[in-house]
Amino acid sequence: MPRAEQGIGRVSAIALLLVTAMAAWAFAHRESLPIAALRPAPPAALAAVSAAPPGAQVVAALGRLQPKDGVRRIAGPAQPVAVVGKLLVDKGDSVAKGQLLALLDEAEVREAAVARAEAHLANTRAELARNAELRAGQVISAALHDRLRFENDAAAAELRLARAELARNQVSSPIDGQVIDVHARDGERVGPDGIVEIGQTHAMYAVAEVYETDIGRVRLGARARVASSALPRMLNGTVDRIGMRVGKLDALGTDPAAKTDARVVEVEVRLDDGDAAVAAPLTHLQVEVTIQPAGG
Repeated sequence: MPRAEQGIGRVSAIALLLVTAMAAWAFAHRESLPIAALRPAPPAALAAVSAAPPGAQVVAALGRLQPKDGVRRIAGPAQPVAVVGKLLVDKGDSVAKGQLLALLDEAEVREAAVARAEAHLANTRAELARNAELRAGQVISAALHDRLRFENDAAAAELRLARAELARNQVSSPIDGQVIDVHARDGERVGPDGIVEIGQTHAMYAVAEVYETDIGRVRLGARARVASSALPRMLNGTVDRIGMRVGKLDALGTDPAAKTDARVVEVEVRLDDGDAAVAAPLTHLQVEVTIQPAGG
């Protein structure tokens, strides 16, 4: 074989070995690659990466929007069957802690029971007061006075029970917040999803699912950007909490080749006050989060 052909063959073999080695390295280190390298990123996300300081690679992750401390499902009392008698709020309404959200179908009967117990207690108190004077003058016996006092105590206990039963049929908000969704209206049975969902939408978060191989580059107070085609603009925030547990990836992208069993840590990014109002109507929206790394 001519020497020229032998040289070309050697070069081709070396090139093939180099390509194979690079492909093997990329596959072995796929978890440490940013999400933008695993699947196409929207223009907004690419802009965020290009805005990073020279030499600092941002931590990229998929995530979701949610109110502070997540979404609360309000279900009412723990009883086998509960039916909404009257819903007092609707989607988008602001609510205060302790405000009534709904009355169950037995609330009206319980209100009547409370009124009857209040009347009974008022009557026994008046009777006990009249007989106290008679007892002081020894007009009535001690046994009769004790019986009246017992009836008064029993009436007070009856009123407390009636009020407790009424409270079980009144569903109140445990927080100041906003009604995000309604699952049961007048006449409907309360199911596993409860009656309403409430969240503290005045403070919105992007919960990013950061690969465990990248979590060491995330620090509290780091700045972050949040992007989605559903958002009118890029949102900004600060890393407020870093999870203490490693779990499986929940926020799945559209790339069928992406790894679905990746191990991640949840990082909560509190959105700036000016951006919380933009995110508030979009709870659970999937977003792409880029976080400035430690030292970046």
